[in-house]
Amino acid sequence: MDTAIGLDALFEYATEGILVTNHIGEIVKINSSAERMFGYQKDELLRQKIELLIPKRYDHRHQKHRENFTKHPQPRFMGMGMDLYGRKKDNSEFPVEVSLSPFESPRGKYVIAFIIDITVRKQSEEVLLQQKVELEKVSNEIKILNTELERKVEDRTIMLRETLAQLEKSKDEIAESLKTEKELGDLKSIFVSTVSHEFRTPLSTILSSASLISKYGKPEDLDKRERHVAKIKESVKHMSSMLEDLLSLSKLEEGLITAKPETFHFGNFMTEFASELQEIAKPDQKILLEACDIGEITTDKRLIKNILLNLTSNAIKFSDEGSVITLACVNKKKYLRISVKDSGIGISKEDKEHLFERFFRARNAANIQGTGLGLHIISKYLELLNGKISLESELDVGSTFTIEIPLN
Repeated sequence: MDTAIGLDALFEYATEGILVTNHIGEIVKINSSAERMFGYQKDELLRQKIELLIPKRYDHRHQKHRENFTKHPQPRFMGMGMDLYGRKKDNSEFPVEVSLSPFESPRGKYVIAFIIDITVRKQSEEVLLQQKVELEKVSNEIKILNTELERKVEDRTIMLRETLAQLEKSKDEIAESLKTEKELGDLKSIFVSTVSHEFRTPLSTILSSASLISKYGKPEDLDKRERHVAKIKESVKHMSSMLEDLLSLSKLEEGLITAKPETFHFGNFMTEFASELQEIAKPDQKILLEACDIGEITTDKRLIKNILLNLTSNAIKFSDEGSVITLACVNKKKYLRISVKDSGIGISKEDKEHLFERFFRARNAANIQGTGLGLHIISKYLELLNGKISLESELDVGSTFTIEIPLN
């Protein structure tokens, strides 16, 4: 008697869904877990065909499988390489694993089915697959960036060699040639040192995160995987930014960039620009416009945007979370004045003298990513616009960069 009670309790309170069908596929017994799983009451299922719990599109096929199984019964374990689905009372479907065990009693032949809802597992598998696709995409982007970098370094190296060869041929300009050769050598050393240092850090981050992602294969490790994917994306973004600086400098030195004035509504331009910058700002940083609701002006819109983008990006990078960055405008009719003010780390008096030189980096910014080309490129853009730039800054208080650009 105690054994019978124990078996009944085991059947009724099992965490898996369990049901029993007779030789013609009618449900003769079902436990509470199966009732909850399919959304039925026990009385609604007893003496109903098992096809009631199968998606309708599989009705005919399942009936044939059931009849074949009845003729040749044998235990079937969970899954068996098939994607199985159950149908609830409200006709919604969900993925399941089912194992079947046939048995006989004096009353006839029966099949007991053990059913598990694997919805959570399927969702986790989809997330893992998406993560894999994303990682492959990032890996491909890295390969493309590496190829482009190698090509650019090779092109610049070839140009340096050709320049040195031409200088050596000119005996009348030996003194000038030696000076130029030294300058080119210094530039090459700074270039190689800067690029190798600035690319080594993000590449190390990418390699480390990619290695760690492979260790976090469990569903509960999703947050860790997403955190490392975010690190990889940020490193790729930083490498792309450095490449853009190098390409811009190359085009400027080769005279491929010229000013192309156009007439546009400056107020609308600044509103859109501030909105774009707000998206890349640090948490709780604010990009504010002050007196920038100015009408139409005529100047090179593309160069203005590049200048302001570089100055504002620096303000974001060198300022703390929750700080305010202000873009203030003054229209003097003959020229336009724009100031970018932050409350960041500031710049020392000693560093101000070299701030617009190629590859120069202030001492208090040595541990912050960057190539030291941004302000140099800005100065070149302003030369094309016949403009000028000035700076007011104090260490640990902040900086204000002011540009003046002639109009019309």
